[in-house]
Amino acid sequence: MLVEYFHVVFTVPEQIAQIAFYNKETVYNILFRAAAQTLLIIAGDPKHLGAGIGFFAILHIWGQKLLHHPHLHCVVPGGGLSSDHERWVACSPGFFLPVRVLSSLFRRLFLEALDQAFENGQLAFFGDLEPLRDASAFIAYLAPLRQADWVVYAKPPFGGPQQAIEYLGRYTHRVAISNHRLLSDKYGQVSFQWTDYKHENKQNSRVMTVDADEFIRRFLIHALPPGFQRIRYFGFLANCHRIAKLALCRQLLIVPLADLLPPTDDCRRLLDAITAGEINRCPHCGIGRMIRIGILPPYLWPAAPPSDTS
Repeated sequence: MLVEYFHVVFTVPEQIAQIAFYNKETVYNILFRAAAQTLLIIAGDPKHLGAGIGFFAILHIWGQKLLHHPHLHCVVPGGGLSSDHERWVACSPGFFLPVRVLSSLFRRLFLEALDQAFENGQLAFFGDLEPLRDASAFIAYLAPLRQADWVVYAKPPFGGPQQAIEYLGRYTHRVAISNHRLLSDKYGQVSFQWTDYKHENKQNSRVMTVDADEFIRRFLIHALPPGFQRIRYFGFLANCHRIAKLALCRQLLIVPLADLLPPTDDCRRLLDAITAGEINRCPHCGIGRMIRIGILPPYLWPAAPPSDTS
């Protein structure tokens, strides 16, 4: 049985990105936990998929302009294990989970964890955000976000495992900007190419020129804390039981050949309908009857077929 791979992206509002700028490890960990819990809870709900899923998540923290834009890319197989681990539960073709439901739960889980981090003294505030050290100011800052729509969207499913692997190759270990996007470094300014995804019907490729100091500042924004894991695995892909769970998934996805074939009676009726009940009649002249004169023994290609002894 073939399994689709879905691509789900979790993005935080700009106000959260500003907090994350000074609290990268804490906020990025919250992003991972909230997104993972959201997918596992909604997928496990019988009203939706009703299965235990597995997936991996990749942290991206930059946009095309090299500004701070934390978001999480999740690659999810389109199905999961039933609660009794006796069968594979597949999602509907081309559809994984409702994004509005994902968005609502993700917002709640993220803000709850952020509130807890504030109470535990795990958040630091500097510059324009320094007033948020006061609890009442922090609560007021987050108040509009509790009612706003958070961006969670599902991209079209991958065409298959090969496309998913190609995606991994492009995004898992890349840095904020690749060399081919750098156009020039002259007179203390750096020019680079960026893509405007908001205008799909126009020329997407554009050029931005900034002072060299500003370019370096934007690039260094995306340096991760030492030892931070930006690729993580969850559900049946989690490291602690990945081998056993994957083996079970593969076993449940193997469909017996008999299940792929229609019942014998259906085959006979179909054959009778095609041949009008005259299965032995010659399909070329419609008059003569075909008679079996022998059965060729099987052989494995590329071995030579048995020699003709007639």
